[in-house]
Amino acid sequence: MSAPAYYFAYGSNMNPARVAARIGETRVALAGVLRDYRLCFDKASRVPGISHANVVASQGAWVEGVLIGLTHPEQIQAMDPFEGYPQEYQRHRLPVHSEEGVIDAWVYIARPGTTGAGLQPAREYLAHLLHGRAFLSSEYHAWLADFSSVTGLDEETLMQLGVSRHDSG
Repeated sequence: MSAPAYYFAYGSNMNPARVAARIGETRVALAGVLRDYRLCFDKASRVPGISHANVVASQGAWVEGVLIGLTHPEQIQAMDPFEGYPQEYQRHRLPVHSEEGVIDAWVYIARPGTTGAGLQPAREYLAHLLHGRAFLSSEYHAWLADFSSVTGLDEETLMQLGVSRHDSG
């Protein structure tokens, strides 16, 4: 029998309802920390000026998120289309720290050439990250809540981003 598979969500998939809708039931969800990386919103979206979350190597930094235990290893493939794999993001196995120790997990990282400077996430996209509150330190959650974001996008634009005003809660 193979070792259990895990996926580390640091972006909009920190919303457990969003993950369940995308890949079905999972085994467990734990608070996780990806060390020596930092969260940034530099992954270009389909909408000019709007970004998605990404992580980049950064010695001494860390990214908090949700470590999701998959029901079977192939379940990560169900997440691939939502993460834009392999065109937009690459999948990496990285060590994620949790209350159960260090666990190797799949982490999606933006492919070279898909990022840009001066981008911001849509407020509705950021709302999904904030739904990870139960898995985040209060300081990290507050930092996310204060992150500069774009508001006032119409529903059609939000749909291009894969979010809506009605699915972030």
